[in-house]
This record gives sequence, C-alpha cells and structure tokens, in this order.
Amino acid sequence: MKQLVLLGGGYGNMRVLLRLLPNQLPNDVEITLIDRTPYHCLKTEYYALASGTISDQEVRVSFPEHERLNIKYGNVTKIDTKKRHVLLEDGSFVKYDDLVIGLGCEDKYHNVPGADEYTHSIQSISKARATYEKLSNLPSGSVVGVVGAGLSGIELASELRESRSDLSIKLFDRGERILPAFPVRLSNYVQKWFDANNVEIVSNSNITKVEPNKLFNHEETIPVDVCVWTAGIQPVEVVRSIPTEKDASNRIVLTQYHNLPEDKNVYVVGDCASLPFAPSAQLAEEQAEQIVKVLLMRWKGEQLPAQMPKISLKGFMGSLGKKHGFAYLGDRTITGRIARLMKSGVLWMYKYHNG
Repeated sequence: MKQLVLLGGGYGNMRVLLRLLPNQLPNDVEITLIDRTPYHCLKTEYYALASGTISDQEVRVSFPEHERLNIKYGNVTKIDTKKRHVLLEDGSFVKYDDLVIGLGCEDKYHNVPGADEYTHSIQSISKARATYEKLSNLPSGSVVGVVGAGLSGIELASELRESRSDLSIKLFDRGERILPAFPVRLSNYVQKWFDANNVEIVSNSNITKVEPNKLFNHEETIPVDVCVWTAGIQPVEVVRSIPTEKDASNRIVLTQYHNLPEDKNVYVVGDCASLPFAPSAQLAEEQAEQIVKVLLMRWKGEQLPAQMPKISLKGFMGSLGKKHGFAYLGDRTITGRIARLMKSGVLWMYKYHNG
C-alpha cells in the first residue's frame, strides 16, 4: 500500500481528506494524518475563543472516519525528506510515499525584545485557551494592548470589547489608517466602529520593546496589564528547518504543482507555502484542491498539465463583534450586519460539510 501522510489537520489537509474520502482514494493508498489534537480546529475563530464569546466546543470539528485513514497524535519534530519519514516527539517515526505538509504557523516577533516572553497569542488552540484564561481573569478597568491591526487584531479587539465592556483596549497599528490595502470606505467603517465602542487605535505605532506590563511605542512607555501579539506570522520551526529553498518570509518555495522543486512527493499547503497571497484558510483550501488533482493524476500515471490554473480568491470577511462586520468580495466593499451574517453563514456551511 502507498502511504500518503498528512502533517497537520488544518484547513488545507481537511480539504484533502474531504476530496479523497470516501470514494476518490485509490484502493492501494492509505492515509495517515498526524496532528497534536484529536480534532480539526477552526483557527479563524480563535479570536472569539480567546475573548470568551464562544466555547471551546464551537471551534472543534471531528476528523472524518474511514477504514484506510489512520490518525496519529503527536508533535512533529523533524521531516527527513532523504529517509522519507517524519519523526515525532515520542521518538517514533512514520514513513511516507507522499507527504503533504500543513503544519501551519506561529507568531513572528520581528526581533522585538521581550515580545515572545511577555505577550500572549492566538496562533494555536492551546495558546488561545491560555489567552482566554488571562483575559477573563483581569479585574475591571485593566488595560489590554493588542499589537497588530490586521484581521486577527481587529477581530480580537472588537470581540473582546463585546465580552468585556469594563476593559480599556488599545489596538496598535503601524499604518496611518486601519487596513490600508483596502478601500478607504472599509477602513473608515472599521475606524468608526472602534471609535463608537471606545477601542483606542494607536496609529503609526512601532513597538520596540516589551516588558512585564509595559509596551514601548517609539520612545513612549505605555502601561498594559496584558498584551496580545497579532503582528505577524511565520512557518513553524520544524518547517523552517527543512533544507530547501524559502522566500523572505521563510515560506517554502514550490513548483506550480505545489511540491518541492527537488522532490515531487513532498507537497506544502497553507501558511508554510510561498504563494502570491497572504496566508488564509481560503487559500489553503484552494491550494489543497489542486494538490488532490495532482496526487490523483500521479497515482494513475497520467501526465500533468503543462500549466496549472491560477488560484483565484473570492476576497475576505471580518467581524466586529457578533452583529457587525466587513467584507471585500470581488472589488466590492460590504459593511454592517449583512457582512456579519455572510461570515456566520460561511462558518455554518464549513461545519456542515466537514462535521
């Protein structure tokens, strides 16, 4: 039996499973999925878990069941592409014929002293749980600093405002206006929501150092009781250590078929892949669709197309608490309750198809 090994049960590899099971998987192929947790985690909802507005149960989806799907739990410590096996933390290893690496990302601290030690995170379910515990135990009047005003920072700050109206929230943004890559109308809508809900946006910020209960913004010292870091991501260390070509963000450079240039049996999906888009769940799923097609063709001995279709993304959606949101879809800006309902609908559909 050929062994297809999937590292990580995130959005990309869940889409691989959805497309191969139950009927597309060739009879001579077995799948082994390796993940730290016994369920798929909805990472796009970690901001709400950390804020305390949803329960842990709501960000979990069961892995599929199939007679030729084996699920192994553990932390991956090394990927050996020469020996064609994956080493786990307990000392065991798993051999593969084809490998899809979807181990996700971790925070990138940009060499800011103290950031890794004195800030909290929402990059994994365990870290989001720890952040929730810290935030929920804060006394009234405490100051929370959120460093990074991308989508994660915006959603975290707004959701925390609805969860804890008694806290002072400061969102640190490097730009002059929030979400500068998108239309001014969208930025203005988000800014007005934060103004109306007493969330302070600190524009043109540059966090140079973090100490216990202190943020250093340029030359100014800002007291905070808790700081959550949402100011950048990078592939996990085990992926960064693979001896292959990487881009400036340490993401792995791939062929158009999503495999390593020097190894057609090793694919990379999601946050670890070097692609001309910002990492997202949508991007990981679109990439996985193509990986499945390539796998099936290679297993059948068919010739691959000379040119793979370009990945096309629909846009993005974000929430501002439970009743308001924003979206940028096909060059169209949507704000308000409709955008929030759209995001909730997409989440419901995802759970329906994968649960």
